Amino acid sequence: MKIQGVWTALASPFGPDFALDMNGLERNIEFQISQQVAGVVPVGTTGESPTLDWNEHNKVILRALRRCESKCGVIAGTGSNSTVETVESTHIVVEAGAKAVLVVDCYYNGPSSQELRDEYYAVVASEFPQITVVPYVIPGRSGTALAVEDLALLAGEYPNISAVKEATGDLERMARTRALLGDAFSIISGDDDITYTMMTDPAIRANGAISVMANVIPGALVSMANAVLAGDLEAAAGIRDSVAPLLGIVTVKVDNDRTLPSGRVVTVNDRYRNPLPVKTLMAGLGMPSGLCRRPLGRMTKAGVDLVRNAARQVWQRNPEVLRPIVDFFGVDVGARIADDSVWQSLTY
Repeated sequence: MKIQGVWTALASPFGPDFALDMNGLERNIEFQISQQVAGVVPVGTTGESPTLDWNEHNKVILRALRRCESKCGVIAGTGSNSTVETVESTHIVVEAGAKAVLVVDCYYNGPSSQELRDEYYAVVASEFPQITVVPYVIPGRSGTALAVEDLALLAGEYPNISAVKEATGDLERMARTRALLGDAFSIISGDDDITYTMMTDPAIRANGAISVMANVIPGALVSMANAVLAGDLEAAAGIRDSVAPLLGIVTVKVDNDRTLPSGRVVTVNDRYRNPLPVKTLMAGLGMPSGLCRRPLGRMTKAGVDLVRNAARQVWQRNPEVLRPIVDFFGVDVGARIADDSVWQSLTY
């Protein structure tokens, strides 16, 4: 499978009791299909994989496989900090028809790059030669990173390792990846705010993105990626600028006050990470979402205001970006953005 274009890192919608909302998941997948994404990626970081048990994990992937069928691709998130768990989950999804899996660097136990190569990625690639295995390098979450050189060794030995999801933010590393692995290898952006840069940098030439914000604006991001791939950088830059406020809130950083037992007030900079901001946005706009499972919670008013203001800015300046939500889900986006009660309900 050639991995290119826009793939949506699916959020996992929950009901009020925090159980999986499978009907909401199907609606969100159908929305993605309607916007002509290359495919979806269930149960990655955005899908709250850390707080889904493995039965839920596999359930979401199997439902995505059934709903997508021949309509769009699926890259199943089967990575873990245990090689055995990853292999077990991959067996399940491959038997159900998965053609590709996303395998994240092992988090917390922090293997070296050599161990990641030999005891993890090589094991999965050799066990499943019939599918594409996509390493996912995100040291900010995992605390470790597969080295570019080890990725090159893997790709040289296992033809089914033909793409990488790059979420390091390190453009020099990405350029080295392109230099070592050549043009046949796919570099996929894992950071929405630098996707345009990665795709247009002549030293990187990224092939697309696994996108968080594509949950909300898949059509615009598909158009941007297609424009870059077609060589129309002017059109791509225009789309990038129209969606920039939303790409800037995948992570939200705000200063919040704390009152200590002594009564002294101090300020702490809180960093609300994916998927909390995008799920807040989805819920605010009327899409199936629900809250995040603990330990993720809700943002303070300052954080929610940043998300709401980004949506308001895009709606006022470029309403066509959010219009597909209106058409598909039958919601009044403008009214919801203006309704204080909608956003208050999402606030800590």
